[in-house]
Amino acid sequence: MESLTTVLFDLDGTLIDSVRLILDSYHHTLAAHGLPPMSDEHWLAGLGTPLRVQFRHWSDDPAQLEALITTYRDYNLTHHDSMVTAYPEVVPMVRAIRQAGFRTGLVTSKNRPGALRGLNLVGLADAMELIVGADEVRNPKPHPEPIQFALRQLGEIPERAIYVGDSIHDMESGRAAGVRTGAVLWGPFGRDHLESAAPDYWLERPADLLRLLAIGTQTVEREAAP
Repeated sequence: MESLTTVLFDLDGTLIDSVRLILDSYHHTLAAHGLPPMSDEHWLAGLGTPLRVQFRHWSDDPAQLEALITTYRDYNLTHHDSMVTAYPEVVPMVRAIRQAGFRTGLVTSKNRPGALRGLNLVGLADAMELIVGADEVRNPKPHPEPIQFALRQLGEIPERAIYVGDSIHDMESGRAAGVRTGAVLWGPFGRDHLESAAPDYWLERPADLLRLLAIGTQTVEREAAP
């Protein structure tokens, strides 16, 4: 098996804890447009896919679809900085991976501006060599295109890359792209939910990824301590 040289990350539910904000944004959008509410579980099932995919159930009309997306984004951006945080140990983990010489990238179903806002908020924008957002590909996750595009931009091969994410859509995208997959269990989904996607690695804590990459965990655990 090839040695890993490249680590690609999902954003929401993987690096940043933005799940409550995402769910609240969906609930607000339906209410604002007079549509019947849906449960948290409904929205969680689509976590990791773009807004256009999530809202397609309510309208095929381009104008109405754009109105739903605009309402969502307005609410999300208004409350973003007060509700979003990095998961414990994640920021020093990513920095340790970068400092160890691995290639790093973000592959997300958010558009680039939203992704950058999240990275800047938690201080990780400079730790990513590239960002691939949903607005930069034709076929978003769970299609392999976003990961394949990231690898082409970095000049790396799938056999030496891992995609780290929290959802079934992340695992499906990574597997289809030919990279190894790491399922994080500090996000919104547990092992039972992700087992059907058969990830290559289970990551209970950020330190598990460092051990997988043979990077010392002492610095990360010290920085994460209260």
